[in-house]
Amino acid sequence: MDKSKRTFLKSKRSFRRRLPPIQSGDRIDYKNMSLISRFISEQGKILSRRMNRLTLKQQRLITIAIKQARILSLLPFLNNEKQLERTEPTTRTPSLRARKR
Repeated sequence: MDKSKRTFLKSKRSFRRRLPPIQSGDRIDYKNMSLISRFISEQGKILSRRMNRLTLKQQRLITIAIKQARILSLLPFLNNEKQLERTEPTTRTPSLRARKR
């Protein structure tokens, strides 16, 4: 079949281009907490590059900024708020020494 006679079917799916998470005017810095907090999970972990949709250079700069903010105590190393919020107190069983008396 000739290349000129081929009919190309147009894709029915419309692709919406996502905006990059870091704009050209944004400065990647450890003091920019509103920017840095977007790339940290609820547990305080640094999200992967695929989830962030960042370039390799941007991911490196974000990682360095997050680590600097953690060292300067602007960010926690771990976020354990859910573990600390227990509504029901745990009941303890009596120890063996108490039973022998």
